[in-house]
Amino acid sequence: MKNITIHWPSGACSEVAVGSEWLAAAGEAGLLIPTGCLGGSCGACEIEVNGQVVRACIATVPASLSGVLRVELASDPYW
Repeated sequence: MKNITIHWPSGACSEVAVGSEWLAAAGEAGLLIPTGCLGGSCGACEIEVNGQVVRACIATVPASLSGVLRVELASDPYW
């Protein structure tokens, strides 16, 4: 399985296998992504991956042509 470099909001970087679960990858990097329902319906776990909003509890780390992903915590005014 191919690895990809992830730049986390904390400034940390990690190498993660494509297809890994986002919550596990973040945890290994020392980042806690907030969760709510763990089923993708509440949106508490939304992150921005290269500018695209992803629900971390149901998504996996995608491949990237550049081999690099930049993650930011999404800001939701209701959470």
